Amino acid sequence: MTKLAALVAVAVLSLAATKPAANWNTAVAVTPAGGHVLGNPAAQIKLTEYVSYTCPHCAHFEAEATNPLRLAYVRTGKVSVEVQHMLRDPIDLTVAMLTNCGTKDKFFVNHGMFMRSQATWIKLMMTATGPQRSRWSSGDLGTRNRSIAADFHFYEMMATRGYDRAAVDRCLTDKVMAERLAKQAQNASELGVTGTPSFAINGALLAGTNEWSVLQPQIDAAL
Repeated sequence: MTKLAALVAVAVLSLAATKPAANWNTAVAVTPAGGHVLGNPAAQIKLTEYVSYTCPHCAHFEAEATNPLRLAYVRTGKVSVEVQHMLRDPIDLTVAMLTNCGTKDKFFVNHGMFMRSQATWIKLMMTATGPQRSRWSSGDLGTRNRSIAADFHFYEMMATRGYDRAAVDRCLTDKVMAERLAKQAQNASELGVTGTPSFAINGALLAGTNEWSVLQPQIDAAL
């Protein structure tokens, strides 16, 4: 081997040795039940979050835990995170249908947008008029969802994500999606989920766990 060839070989080996590890925060999959999974599908720890979009504690968890969870656990491939939906009210269903709108790769950004802005849009639940509340629970699925989306300015929020009104309306009238989300909520209830947020590790529901300071030690202990 010539001196030049030897130097090239060393350089190639050096590059291979320093190749950065995969960032599993870019990997998104959908389960047969319709849950969205972020991270390594072969992760040692499979964390499931049971969330409601009208649950203030869920919004608090999103703000507090997302960065440390993704940077320290998901990115390395040690932990995957699946989001499952609990539906507490008609607004919850509407938002869940919007976060599930579009390709799988859009879900977690949609999810984060609604969770992190919850304190702003949820105020209408306290100040809505009688006629508004009536619209939210009257008529067929599409009629109810469109009324909610209009009153809560969800159309404008989705526009910032690149969705036009026609695309949003297609999702809001998707009966198959609505049935799938209702089934998720039913499955969670059958597992024993009674409040949100709740969590499971590798299918086992965690008791008394609804915040990051309680969840993190249990993830560490399972690794």
